[in-house]
Amino acid sequence: MRSDVGKKIQRFFTSPAYGVVGASSNREKYGNKVLRVYLQHHKKAYPVHPRETSVEGVATVPDVASLPDTVKSISIITPPAITEKIVEAAITKGIENIWMQPGAESDEAIKQAEQHGINVIAHGPCILAELGFQETD
Repeated sequence: MRSDVGKKIQRFFTSPAYGVVGASSNREKYGNKVLRVYLQHHKKAYPVHPRETSVEGVATVPDVASLPDTVKSISIITPPAITEKIVEAAITKGIENIWMQPGAESDEAIKQAEQHGINVIAHGPCILAELGFQETD
């Protein structure tokens, strides 16, 4: 792993709490696994979903704007076209770190985020591999 990516990841994990945009109740989907990996590592995480009320027993918030101010880092697990809208909301909200999971990346969204000084992790490692996801729970 390149050291600049390592530094970006280190910075990402300085947040007191995390948003999981694209969280899903379906345990087979990455939006669910990403939320679970945060919980497995005892990190405060908020699932973001416009219609669900809770995912894995954690109350959801409907959108990025509704995340608590303690959330400085978000993981995005959405299609690229949605990722672009999420990044716009993240810029408005003052999010400092964005990790676009593999498949969620949009070059336009990356450019927008970087232009606003956001630490972006994209086209790189998956958070599940980085933290060490356990399918056993």
